[in-house]
Amino acid sequence: MNDLRTRERRRKAHAFGLRAETWAGVYLRCKGWRVLTTRYKVPGGEIDIIARRGGVVIFVEVKGRPTLDLASETITAQKQRRISQSVRLWLSRNPWAMNKSLRGDALFIAPRAWPRHIADAFPLDLR
Repeated sequence: MNDLRTRERRRKAHAFGLRAETWAGVYLRCKGWRVLTTRYKVPGGEIDIIARRGGVVIFVEVKGRPTLDLASETITAQKQRRISQSVRLWLSRNPWAMNKSLRGDALFIAPRAWPRHIADAFPLDLR
């Protein structure tokens, strides 16, 4: 019975995360960003959203939690390393972006709250 509850809780959390990513994409589009890709997966990592506006390309980590404050506490150093690794691989496949300004942004989503977009929320290690 405990396994069933755990699986159901994980399923609901995953579904909420997918909805948060969808809302984040809508929010960015409303703010004038062109979403280039979502859920960009590579071995060892994933970038939730890659978007561009003018000369800026952002790599967005989306976090959906019950409150915006809880969401803002979830981007760990390990997560930042994985995102940076994924960004390096994406850049190797998209060399046009190398001369753009590149940022690691975060977008926090919570029920009944306006999304919180933090520009330059974490550094990108592109070495």
